[in-house]
Amino acid sequence: MLPEDRRFLDTAIGQARIGLSTGGIPIGAALAADGALLGAGHNQRVQLGSPIRHGETDALENAGRQPASVYRRATMYTTLSPCDMCTGAILLYGIPRVVIGENRTFMGAENLLRERGVEVVVVEDADCIAMMTEFIASHPELWNEDIGE
Repeated sequence: MLPEDRRFLDTAIGQARIGLSTGGIPIGAALAADGALLGAGHNQRVQLGSPIRHGETDALENAGRQPASVYRRATMYTTLSPCDMCTGAILLYGIPRVVIGENRTFMGAENLLRERGVEVVVVEDADCIAMMTEFIASHPELWNEDIGE
């Protein structure tokens, strides 16, 4: 991890806690470039009744339109391994680096990211693991809906 990674991963964790406290799924994300936070968000599928507002897509939405050159210098920070949809968004915008809080509770499309040249850093953060483990145990039906099962 780079020195700034902890700060932006902590932002993503804070977003996950907001999602949990508002009745949603505790997955948060942050998009940063050049040491600056561009946008942060959390999974809002429950809150907004949206099929696509995952943490990463919410962070992209909150970052607003950016020039392609900014995305190509950015890092996506996410508390959980990105699903196929979020992986597609990362690839679409050419984001070259993803820092993942944990992938024990869910393994997303990390191999696809790596195959396409994206640097993937898995932190195995204890807070991220505990938050998702507790959520999945408490709300298995909501979790299964979120991952399409």
